[in-house]
Order: sequence, then C-alpha cells, then structure tokens
Amino acid sequence: MALLLSSRVFTHSFLPKEKHSSFSYCIQRTRLPRASFPVKIITMSLRASMELESGASETSKGPAILWYKHDLRIDDHPGLLAASQQHRTLVPLYVFDHRILSRLSDEILELLLFALDDLKKSLKDQGSNLMIRFGSAESVIAELLKEVQATSIYAEEEVEYEMRQMLDAVKETLTAAVSSAEECPRMVLWRTPFYDIKNLDDLPASYDDFKKLKFPIVSPILSAKLPDSEMNLTWGELPTLEDLKKILDKSTRTSKNKWKFIEGEQFIAKSTKIDSLRKVAAKRSDQNILSNDITQRKRPERSAFVTEQGNLVGGGTSLVLDALAAYLRYLEGTARYEWQEVHQKLRETESREGASFGALFGAALLLGIISRRRVHYEAIKYEKERNGGFLSPFGYSAVSVAAVVNTVLSMEWYWLMALKGQMATEGVCAFRIWRWNGYLIQYTVSGSEGSAILLVHGFGAFLEHYRDNISRIAEGGNRVWAITLLGFGRSEKPNMVYTELMWARLVKDFIIEVVREPVHLVGNSIGGYCAAIVAGLWPDLTQSVVLLNSAGNIMPGDSAVVYSDDRQTSGAAWLGARLLLLYLRLNIRNIVKSFYPSRPDRVDDWLINEMLRASHDPGVLVVLECIFSFDLSVPLNYLFEGFEKKILFIQGTRDPLSDSRSKLAMLKAHCKGITIREIDAGHCPHDELPAEINSVIQEWVVSVERKAFSVSSAR
Repeated sequence: MALLLSSRVFTHSFLPKEKHSSFSYCIQRTRLPRASFPVKIITMSLRASMELESGASETSKGPAILWYKHDLRIDDHPGLLAASQQHRTLVPLYVFDHRILSRLSDEILELLLFALDDLKKSLKDQGSNLMIRFGSAESVIAELLKEVQATSIYAEEEVEYEMRQMLDAVKETLTAAVSSAEECPRMVLWRTPFYDIKNLDDLPASYDDFKKLKFPIVSPILSAKLPDSEMNLTWGELPTLEDLKKILDKSTRTSKNKWKFIEGEQFIAKSTKIDSLRKVAAKRSDQNILSNDITQRKRPERSAFVTEQGNLVGGGTSLVLDALAAYLRYLEGTARYEWQEVHQKLRETESREGASFGALFGAALLLGIISRRRVHYEAIKYEKERNGGFLSPFGYSAVSVAAVVNTVLSMEWYWLMALKGQMATEGVCAFRIWRWNGYLIQYTVSGSEGSAILLVHGFGAFLEHYRDNISRIAEGGNRVWAITLLGFGRSEKPNMVYTELMWARLVKDFIIEVVREPVHLVGNSIGGYCAAIVAGLWPDLTQSVVLLNSAGNIMPGDSAVVYSDDRQTSGAAWLGARLLLLYLRLNIRNIVKSFYPSRPDRVDDWLINEMLRASHDPGVLVVLECIFSFDLSVPLNYLFEGFEKKILFIQGTRDPLSDSRSKLAMLKAHCKGITIREIDAGHCPHDELPAEINSVIQEWVVSVERKAFSVSSAR
C-alpha cells in the first residue's frame, strides 16, 4: 500500500556489591494436567519493592541446569542469579543445535565461539564450568537431566517462533522422559526486563502512550556468586570455527540447504541488462569495506573486533563493555589504540546519524554478550558524568549517547510488542516472529496443504492489510504466508538506510528460511516492485508473481541500467520526513479513502488506528526518509525478462497514484507474455475488493501449476 506512512518479568534496583545476593522474587506456577503437559513452568519476577534476606528462602535440594542460548554472559543475568540462589548444584549448558546455528552468518558464528570461550573462563573463575554438547536441544537436555538428576531447567524466554518451538520440544521431551511415579522437573522461563512492568497487559499499543506511563527503567544486577560444581562430569570442549562449519553443513542438509546456490553468481547469467542490480544484490548486507589504515595496521591487543573480517564488536563481556566506553566517548578523542579502532569503525558504519551503534554492537546484543539494560545503564552513567550528575530535559549532550540510548529503547519496545503478541487471542490472524539480520519481523501463515503463496504489502502497510485475503485464499486449498516488512507495522524499525533491494533481500531470505520452497509471490505497490526484483534476481524462488498496482516503470529499448544500493541521507530528507509525517497523521483517513474509490467503507477505524499506531513507533521517521531516495531505475520489463509467462499484473483502473491507462498501454507494448487484469478499484484492490482478488489469485495459481505439471509430464 503506497501510503507514505510507516507507520511478568524480573525487576529490581541496582544493588551494591555487598548485597548483590539479596533480592526478592515471586513465583507463579502453572500446573497443567499430567495427560497434557506435566512440566511446571515458572515465571519469576524480581521486585525492588520487596526485600528478601540472603538465605531466607529454602534452597532446592536438586541440581539445576542453566541452558544458555542468547544470553552468553554472567553479568546482569537474572536466570543465573536465581538458579544459583535456589540450588546447591548448577550445571551451565550450551547446546550446538543446528536450529540456532543455521540462522547465524559466518562472522557471527565466529563471534559465538569467542563469546562461549569467554563465558567458560568466567564460569571457571567462579568455580563452575560450561558444559558443551552437540545435537538437538531436547535430546541433549533429556540425557543430561537423567545424568545429573536435575529438578529444574532454567532458560530465557523467547519471542521468535522457531525458538519457542524449540522450548516446547524440550518441554515435551521432558514430559515423555518422566514416569508417572516421578516428580516432574520444573522449567523456569526467565526474562531480563528493561522496564518495571508488573503485567504485560499494562503495555499500550502506542509507543507515545507507553512513554507517557513513564515506567521506571531497571538497573542491571551484579554477577552472581555461583555454587561450586560438585559433580564429576564431562564438560566438553569448544569446536573450532572450521569444525563448527562442518558440523553445521552435515546437520543442515535439509530443505533449506538446497537453496545455498542462490547466494552465488549463477543467477547473473540470465541477462546483462540488470547486471548492476545483481552485483549489488550479491553483496552481503552486513559487509563493510575497511579503510586502508585499519586493514594494513595490526589490530590492538585489546581489540573488540575479534573476528577475521573485523566488522563487529565481540569477544567477552569485558571487551564489549570497553568498546562501548570507547564508542560513548567518541567526541573526546583518545590515545588508546583499541579505542581509536572503535572510533574509526564508528565513522565507517555511520550510514546515517546513530546507525553505527546498531551496526557495530548489534551482534553482541543478539548473542547476549551484554544486556540491553547494561548498555543503557552505561550510557546514562556517562551522560551524567558529562553533566555534573544530572540528565538534561533537552536531550543528550553527545550524539554517541543518543545513538546508544535510542537503539536499545527501540529494541526493547519491539521485543515487548512481540512478547505481548504471542499472548494475543484476538485479531486478524495469529502472529509469529522471525529474526532477520538480528531484527524482529512479524509474519503469519494459514493453511496446511496446497500451493505456497506469499503476500507482500506496500509502503506504510503491514501484513494485516491482507486481512480478508490470507484465510480466504488458504481455504481454497493453499498455504498462505504474509509478512510485515522491516520498517512497517509491528516489525522492527531500526536506524538504518532502507532501500527497495534490502526489502527484496528480506523477502528472498524469508522464502529460503521460513517457507522453504518456491512460492507464488503476491505484492502490492512497492511490495510488488520488491517481488519483481526477487523474480528477476532469484527466479528459482518463485513459481509465479502477482503484482497489484505495482510500483516501477516501463522503459522501452535496450539502454543500460546503472543501479546503486548506496543512498545518501540529507537535511532535506530529514525535514521532509517530519513534515510528511505530520501531514499524514492529520489527513490519514481522507488519504486512504482516496485509495479506495469503489469501497470507501473499507477504510474502517481498525485500519486507520493501526496505521496511526505504527506512525508513533520508534524509527518511523527514519523509514519515511527513504521515500526521498527510492531508486526504481531498473524497469519492470527488464526484471520480467524470461519470466513473463509467470506474471499476472492486476491494475486498479482508478488508482490515484498512477495513470493506469498509460501504464497498461506500456505493459502491453513492452512486456509481451504477461497476463494483465483490469479491476474497477483504486491502489489497494486486494483490500478494497478482496473477494474478487481472492478469486483471481486462486484461479491464477491453479492455471500456473497446471501448465507446470503439463510441461513436467511432457519431459
């Protein structure tokens, strides 16, 4: 949709070192019937308003397992603190499970090994250790449970769908392993809260409303004093990066692995007309080109850029904290070589103001080497040092502080929304979360059999814009996915430069990692242009493409096309985004109604309220700025080459954003072989006339697959 609009926890106060083991907690137990699910699930909440003297609670007699996943630290670790106070014996565990590892890039895999090595050393310093195991988490934990006779398993709560599925698999395995005569183990799901929110029901939908509630921000806790490991166990050794890649390759020879070739250069042979687009697409999205003075100079001894590529901050918690201190003090300058390196990397990755923090520290936050609230605490502490012990109501005194604080506040907001979304029982559809390049992406799926169809929305919209398409198309015998692109709806809106090629990469990766088979790709407006890019660059991922009032132009002739993914932000774009957002908020209902000329009644309160809600999300202005740098220079007819017979172009003849008659004439003249349907609708025909569009899409999918079957049979 081409609307120019994006649209119970631990809580505690910072405790002095001599009292770090005194805290208060409440435990909520959910006992489910043994026939369905006998594992006890416990959610703990540390409350600053209560005080529990050390030793006041009865320590559990049985050993406990602490399952590390994305929390690779002992600093500010509520689960570790609670487990160490409740159990005399604690077994920290990390499982090299391919479901976790397969989502990580090679550089982050390398960071993972450095982080685990540091974690292992930190635990040993406390008289404990880190157990290393390989295989599926459920089988490893079930075996270890029997070996150590553990009565509790501690694990961080998750919002990602696949990780939540893994947690459920562990619970089910534990259930199956326990006889009716045995006491069922308890599973403790813990969180590291950023805000002192007693109940997620108190979380409003709008970020503006959330800020008005002024929830207190929770300070980090000090490292726990761990119980000694009294058991004679085989702890295991960390693999090398090469060994890990071999294990991962062997473990992931599944449907996902067959797509690996798509990342190579094989797709470039299709046409020379869009070589520049293809070459840009082939680059890694997180690739940074280092300046000559950094690449030629030996890295400092205390460098936090520990990987071979050296793009990301990592190592252990102390290294990351040191790099954070350097980042915060960027304006001060330094004689320390390791800090100079951080400052150099900051300049290289500052694609727009404040974007460098996420680019450099995002992986460390993803792996949990450092917590978001520790980052916030250090930033605010430094800001107070600069301002004589207080915070100014007029903003932060250093751009580096603002970058750090704004990034972690934004990350926490989207994590909270994702967590609350898992509990929602009402709405258009059931939401799931997928993590892409470290960011939280919302999606849904409907249907259990039939053809795979992926729906992609337009600018300013979200997956619910297909509210009357998802389930209806699925009822016709299809499996339907819908995704909310990065920067829109309830998906994350990070501080970065947004481009149409970036969204196309996201769609490509979603097909590979989530759908795991070729799809019929449906896209509206800019979502249609992204779908066309996917079909043009990675045709093996798409069975067909349905474009609904797609963005993009038609260019006659064979002239060369030059495309660049590098975009420059400007003061004009900064100002334009703010003026545009104000205008849209004041006029949103009338604007949207103009896109629905046949059915203005479809522009209901729900649609408008959800668009207004998204317009208050952190990061929305950054997304709006990309409007002023869109590059649609690669024409649709170039992207269609060789794929024409698999393209259905649906055009609303009353679209206020384009000259439909002229566009259709150009399509017919220069895109031979594509199928064109004219609809008496505006810019969003799928939501304006859902029944008609659903019928057209279903008939199209059947016809395409019938032709594909006929061709296959003839061979």
